Amino acid sequence: MEVVAFLAPFVLLGVGIIFVAFSGGPGQARDAYMTRGGRFFRFAMLLVYVGLGLAVPALVIADMHDPAQGATAATRDQDATPQQERGKELFRQTCSSCHTLAAANAHGATGPSLDEIGDVTPERVESAIRVGGTGQKRMPAGLLEGEDAEDVAAYVSAVAGK
Repeated sequence: MEVVAFLAPFVLLGVGIIFVAFSGGPGQARDAYMTRGGRFFRFAMLLVYVGLGLAVPALVIADMHDPAQGATAATRDQDATPQQERGKELFRQTCSSCHTLAAANAHGATGPSLDEIGDVTPERVESAIRVGGTGQKRMPAGLLEGEDAEDVAAYVSAVAGK
């Protein structure tokens, strides 16, 4: 969708240049536009209006999804336990700014993508929370504690890499 939004102004500019060129120059293009032009101009404008008025909104609607959860996460959330639901909220509040996790629609920049990590167990996640990741000092140790850490570990181990 971003590609369409980026390219649309250039396509419109190209259509305008083609119109001016086929009209015989800027003066004739202005006259054609002001007097509603000939058959070609009417047809071209109809295409531009239909393209912008129908095609672009249709593309936007087709690309829509719930930003709060990824497409595959919607089915997973139906089976989530209350602990995992709480873990998801805590993950969004505490971890999503650093880690990428599709199920939580998190797109972090500094931490590893949890979708690409292999063996994810609750114990491994709790250990990473307790010691601060893998010991590289990029993640603060003890960011969550007790039940909060357990809930996030249950959630992440249930959805990461799946």
